Formats: sequence, C-alpha cells, structure tokens
Amino acid sequence: MVSAELKDRFFEALDREGGSVTVAARCVGVNRSTASGWVRRAGLRGRGKPGTSGHPGRARYDELRAAGVRRRDAAQQVGVNVRTAQDWDQGIRKRAHARLHPDGRRIDYKTGMTTYDSAGRRPSVAKIEAQLHPRFLSLSERKQIADMHRAGDSLREIGRRLGRAASTIKREIDAYSVSGVYRPYRAQTAWASARLRPKESKLATAGPLRDYVRDKLAQQWSPEQICHALIIEFPDDKAMRVSTETIYQAIYVQARGGLRREVADALRTGRTRRKTRRSPDRRAARFVDEMVMISDRPAEVEDRAVPGHWEGDLIVGTRSESAIVTLVECTTRYVLLGHLPGGHTAEEVRDVLIPLIGALPEHLRGSLTWDQGCEMAAHKQVSVTTGVSVYFCDPHSPWQRGSNENTNGLLRQYFPKGTDLSVHSAEDLELVAQRPNGRPRKTLDWRTPAERLRDLLVPV
Repeated sequence: MVSAELKDRFFEALDREGGSVTVAARCVGVNRSTASGWVRRAGLRGRGKPGTSGHPGRARYDELRAAGVRRRDAAQQVGVNVRTAQDWDQGIRKRAHARLHPDGRRIDYKTGMTTYDSAGRRPSVAKIEAQLHPRFLSLSERKQIADMHRAGDSLREIGRRLGRAASTIKREIDAYSVSGVYRPYRAQTAWASARLRPKESKLATAGPLRDYVRDKLAQQWSPEQICHALIIEFPDDKAMRVSTETIYQAIYVQARGGLRREVADALRTGRTRRKTRRSPDRRAARFVDEMVMISDRPAEVEDRAVPGHWEGDLIVGTRSESAIVTLVECTTRYVLLGHLPGGHTAEEVRDVLIPLIGALPEHLRGSLTWDQGCEMAAHKQVSVTTGVSVYFCDPHSPWQRGSNENTNGLLRQYFPKGTDLSVHSAEDLELVAQRPNGRPRKTLDWRTPAERLRDLLVPV
C-alpha cells in the first residue's frame, strides 16, 4: 500500500525536476512504471526520460501564464494555437481523435461519443490531487488553510503564507465549511466535481422551464425576450432562469436532420447555423489603407466652431444598384450632391468625390467624416488628392454623422426608397440640392445654408 506521504513527495519532486517522471521516481525511490501510473491517473503529463519532452514551448508557456500573461498572448509567444493552450491550462491530453479530460471523460470527436473511465462521474482521489494551473488551489494548499484556520490564524495571514488574496481564502472557507469547520478533502472533491464539463443544459430535461421556452419560441419570441420575460413573470422562482446563450445553444444543437425546418421557423432570421465571429484581434482590416477613426478627429469638428468640415454618405436606390453621394457641411448645413452614373464602387465614388471637394476653396476643405462602407476603400487617394483628412465612424454608430443622416432623410422626399436613382442626371441633382440649401433652418437662426456659405465665401 503506497502512503499518501510518498505520493506527495513524488509530485513535489516532479514539480522540482521540471516534470521528469524518471528523475522524480528515482528521487523518492519508487518504480518508474508506478510513478507513470500516478501521473497518468492524475491527469498530468510528464516529460519522460531526461532530454525528451512534449511541445518544446510548454515550459515557457507555463512560465508566462504563471506570470499573469493572457492565454492568447502566451500561446502566440510560444507558437501554438489558442485551443492547444486552453487544453494545457485545463490538463487535457490529446489522443488520436479524442481528448482526455482530468475528470476521466474521453470525448471522441470522430464518433461524437463521451465516455468515462469509471462508472460514476465522481473524480477519483488521484484526479482530485491534480493541480491544473497555479491559479487554482491545490489539495496541499487546502490542507494548509484548514490547519491555519483551526489554529486561529487570520485570513490575511493565511493569504500571505500561501501567496493568495485574503478574499480568496474567505470565499474558500465560506463555500466549503460544514458546521463551521473547513474540511480540505471535502472542499477538493466539491471543487473538482464542479469543474466537470460539459454540464447538462437546463433545457435538456423536460419541465416547466423548457415548456415555457418552447412555447415562446413558437410565438416567434427572441431568446433575449424570453430570458427577460422569465424574470418578470417568475421573480421569486430561481429555477425559472435561463441565459440567452443557453437558449441559442439548445436551438442550434437541435437544428439538424428532421428538426432543421422546425428550428428555422422558430427564429426570425431563419438560420439553422450560427454565424462564425472572429475575435477583434483576429479580424481582417476593413481597408488596405489604415483608417483614421473619429476618436482621433480634432475637437473643433465636434463643436462646429470652424467651418469646412463635412459629413458624407450614399443614398442607395432599389436593390443597391444605384446611388447618390451626399456631403453636408457641419457649420452651415450646406448640401452637395454627387452624380454616380453607373455603380457605386470605391473607384466610382473616388472619381466623384475628388472633383466635388476639389471645387471648394481651401479654407472649406477641412475634413470628411464617413461610415465604414466599402465604397470608401479608396479614401487614401481622396485624402492625398484633395488635402482633406478622412475620418471614419465607429461601426453601427450613424449618430456620429448626425447632420448627414438628417439631411439624407430630407432628401428622401426627392429620392424615395425603392426607386432607381440612376435616372437622375447631374443637372437634376443640382436643382434638388438648391431646395434644402435655400430653406431657412431653425438651427441657423432661420437663415438658409446658402446664405451662411455665402458669408464664408464673400469677405465682409
């Protein structure tokens, strides 16, 4: 019978020797095959014989994570995928098409089957002893917490001894104490059991919650609407709670085979598969030339104190086959319209903007603010040719071009939605632009944009 003390000495030696099972087994005087079994059952991965290892960057990765480096940044530094780094953090081992979890689960991604190496889901003592990452409390640390707490040491003193925050110690004792007594083995078992993945979904079993969600989906309610309705209708029933993400996961897991059409009918979008989204740091740049965002725009543009700053956009016709360029001067609200005889590609918009802006006097060529539409892919050429700095709004933020958005609404009187805008000539656009430019505006003290612009062009 192997004593717990001997096993503890072995795992201490394993950490001290950099994960070498052979050297650690020799230090404590046990057979290497026995030591390998301990490591395997604990969900760990040893280096084997000296001079051999797994991934060459694993040790460096562990050092970076222990120093507080983000998982994505640490993975990038050692040259591994983020998914691999996540497996390292969680103590997951890869074998063929399967992943072996420290809790005994074996997930075969080829067959879709999940099995356990034991009859129950309760982790064994060896698996409980596994320390997945330094940020998690180990069993030895929990033993020390119990001893010091029993001796009457303060939370701060325990935290200083373990190198942990006092709040961490308090949460640990509060969560796992039984009748006021902190029991380390019970705490370790409860913690390991709580880490089991995947957890059974709240909507996996029949009950009032699943019935409620199913009925509301049949009424074309969105998952977010369902989530908030549960809080209002069942304020005191914590069992009637489900997150928006849980509902979406349940929907898309079912969206296979014969249920595909049924699920598609439950969603307003009609999608049966989730749209893939990249993290912000992995998204491709919008344009080849780097954008200058509106946050870098001078403050004088925002307060409209200095004339010559413009906001621009497109009015798009039916089926997005035709368009008109609209420019609005922020101080005077003066409108310029650009004729697009063909389409509205980046090159066509560029060829309209350059002469439109170039006809203005230099003191009225301050800046141009646009949204992130693909028609402005040639913004660098526009800026270099005209000398006008181009700034871009944040995504889904039309209010950052408020004057232009308001003017486009007024222009829809002359260019209704769903109509072909290519039938309007350049002369037609000039006549239309005269209408809002000759109209008195309350924001201009009931003067017209044309009068305000004339004051800027004619010296007093």
